[in-house]
Amino acid sequence: MQKLGKLLNYYQADKLEAGCDEAGRGCYAGPVFAAAVILPKDFYHPLINDSKKLSEQQRAALAPIIKEAAIAWAIGSQTPAQIDEINILKASIKSMHLALDQLKKRPQFIAVDGNRFYAYKKVPHQTIIKGDGLYAHIAAASILAKTARDAYMIELHKKYPQYGWAQNKGYGTAAHRAAIALHGLCDEHRKSFKI
Repeated sequence: MQKLGKLLNYYQADKLEAGCDEAGRGCYAGPVFAAAVILPKDFYHPLINDSKKLSEQQRAALAPIIKEAAIAWAIGSQTPAQIDEINILKASIKSMHLALDQLKKRPQFIAVDGNRFYAYKKVPHQTIIKGDGLYAHIAAASILAKTARDAYMIELHKKYPQYGWAQNKGYGTAAHRAAIALHGLCDEHRKSFKI
């Protein structure tokens, strides 16, 4: 493992390695998004970190830098209806598989944030708890998934302004819960979450 800055650049030195992470798993509303990112082995940026440790402005600035530097990157998602049908864990992993499907280069190894993953096309993988704070490619995936999801929720806010999704992004904040109590649930809410 090589460490250029705060984060490690890879789990295995000799393989083309993709990092995977999701965003929006705990939300009450909207899709779950995931990203897969293959970075050059010598990639370094001082701000790259777990997306939750960055401000919205930092994430927005980093996303185009990651896309430009990446060997390959892609995003997948599952709708609230799909989440309700198969459950949030399966939907999160399916979103990662969809992102991996779209990579223009096939990874030889996959490093996944968290502790659960289903094998992808016989490509070896490793789950890493809090991997988005340890590995640059997983952190990059977390940033791309989060910025894509936030942009989607801001657009969705125009259709459902009563829930304040431009601010809360579908998370169960006090304001969002109060809006649900007042207006009820809409099509974009995850009914399986027993809100």
